Amino acid sequence: MLKFRLNQLTLYKFIWLVGLSIFFFASYNFANWFASTRNNVGSLVFDWEVSIPLLPWSIVPYWSIDVMYGLAILLTRSRQSLKTLCLRLLSAQIICIICFLLFPLKFSFERPALDGLSGWLFDILMGFDKPFNQAPSLHITLLVILWAFYNSYLRSFWRYLLHFWCLLIGISVLTTWQHHFFDIPTGIWVGCFCIWLWPANGLSPLKRVQPPKQYLWSTFYFTCCLLSFGIAIYLQSWGLWLLWLSAAFLLVSANYLLLGAKGFQKQTNGHFNLAVTLLYLPYFIIMWINSRLWTYNNHEIDHIHETIYLGRIPSTSILIKNQFISVVDLCAELPIGRFNGHYSLIAVLDMTPLTAQDCWKAATLIEQYYSQGKLLVDCALGYSRSATAIIAWLLMTKRASNIVDAINIIKAGRPSIVISTQQRQILEDWIAQLNNREQ
Repeated sequence: MLKFRLNQLTLYKFIWLVGLSIFFFASYNFANWFASTRNNVGSLVFDWEVSIPLLPWSIVPYWSIDVMYGLAILLTRSRQSLKTLCLRLLSAQIICIICFLLFPLKFSFERPALDGLSGWLFDILMGFDKPFNQAPSLHITLLVILWAFYNSYLRSFWRYLLHFWCLLIGISVLTTWQHHFFDIPTGIWVGCFCIWLWPANGLSPLKRVQPPKQYLWSTFYFTCCLLSFGIAIYLQSWGLWLLWLSAAFLLVSANYLLLGAKGFQKQTNGHFNLAVTLLYLPYFIIMWINSRLWTYNNHEIDHIHETIYLGRIPSTSILIKNQFISVVDLCAELPIGRFNGHYSLIAVLDMTPLTAQDCWKAATLIEQYYSQGKLLVDCALGYSRSATAIIAWLLMTKRASNIVDAINIIKAGRPSIVISTQQRQILEDWIAQLNNREQ
């Protein structure tokens, strides 16, 4: 039976490899041909790029990604890992080809004739490649995906060698005069997006998600997306970095409208993987600054009841200084510091109320942890989501007779908390249901 499964997995690998290869060459060549039929295909190049040298030997690492591509598929150890890798590669191809067709760009430098092994490799490359298919760089997009795959596969010395070689490949798209600089960050972003779209745990953010739709905040972030996009196009040059911010706002808007907190893919250790961090980085920076500005004149954390503390998303120094044993985190959009104690995440979008299910889960976790030592309940500011969690615990454990009493208990320790009318109603309905079950 084991032998049959191994043979079946091998068959799937070859099916994917052949299918992806055919789709790659067919779609890539079609996009090249389509761009060549258009008049006045432009270039996006910075003045300083004329200083980038042509290094003929760099064609070797440039070509090596083809070997890495095929080998990665053959090295997958399960149907799930094979499916995840291949869906990432397929998505990368589709997204990049769509961009090549909608916004064709052309490489603007004329490469001189080369001889020797490097010249031969360049001649092979030019046999099917044209100076089109520029942004986002499909080469860089695939590199990000393959880099992430091999990084999880290799250990010790081989991982360092992987990083060195992947860095050479990344640089080679410039030093072989295949791409302009703009193509690289856009390619990195698309690669990270494909990893976000098909996470290693198989739980794609697109799978059967029906969170409460937050139209107001989705519209707000979509407006920010359009505004930053417009400014980037107007400024051009270095202003194009605002496209990164625009893309991050677009993802955040999708989270509020369609995906919910799981769209941020915060991990069970309170951190984000590298791909997600890069996707959302401009937004993460803004939210971190916002959390510090809003809490500037207040304590980072406040003591609320016995072993329970309430505060903003904690840094490593705060966690160590206060010697917290447990953390219940309700912040979906920011990472906590390094923490080796008991950590539980209930990811809730900023400026949105906890659902009845969130209240129950939070109250249960607080009840589980509070007798074990110092417990921090946090969110971005420590004003609303985390405060609601403690209110739920106070009500569930009868430490407060009603919501007003619970709010007063918390305000005695942290006066700045804010509980919306909508959140109060959810708490009222939830505690009423809980009391009815007990009767």
